Amino acid sequence: MCEQCRKFVPGRRQFLSLTAAGIAATALFGTRHAFAAGATTSVTADEAFARLKAGNEKYVGAPQVCAADLVNQRQQVAKGQTPWATIITCSDSRVPPELLFGGLGLGELFVARNAGNMVDTATMGTIEYGAEHLGVPLIVVMGHEKCGAVAAACEVAEKHTKLPGSIGPMVNAIVPAALAMRGKPGDFVDNTVRESAKRTAAKVATKSPIVSHLIKDTKVKVMAAYYDLDNGRVEFLS
Repeated sequence: MCEQCRKFVPGRRQFLSLTAAGIAATALFGTRHAFAAGATTSVTADEAFARLKAGNEKYVGAPQVCAADLVNQRQQVAKGQTPWATIITCSDSRVPPELLFGGLGLGELFVARNAGNMVDTATMGTIEYGAEHLGVPLIVVMGHEKCGAVAAACEVAEKHTKLPGSIGPMVNAIVPAALAMRGKPGDFVDNTVRESAKRTAAKVATKSPIVSHLIKDTKVKVMAAYYDLDNGRVEFLS
């Protein structure tokens, strides 16, 4: 194991050891009884945000990948999961959340991915399950540089391009952000990536009764972010 990972892994092991014991799940509101009680993370939204930022700095500064204690991690999380952040991001193969946030281990992130990092019914349900049942305190909607889905939405907004199959309906959810950014200074696609991430984060925060309730109770925070493919940095937008 490399020295960088040697310094990093003990903290992760300690985290997994502590959260495996966890805290007793308590009723947040009416729907809680629909799920079996279980341990949830003790990490706050601010602590989760700090971990993501520090992890990304580690990824940018020392991105080497080396042997992790996956056997021990797997055995730990097989007993139950206590993720401390939900990441909604693109399916793009260049945007793996666990790696770009510092080589996180099993059981740390609750991830939903689709082209364009949009939130449909299934993805919203995933977010709500993570927040309400697993007690995840931080939700991040992360767009990225040179996103193909966003580029397609920009083409639809600008040229009324017709896209084949299910790609058209999928991209249509991004088109309002593209229309809002059309003609603005700067790169059209890049501006739309950021705008779409912010709009989607706002949708999660306001359209989900579960998430909005938890935000009101200061148990959950929702943020938008942007990942730069060239330098590896994550910029938090809100």
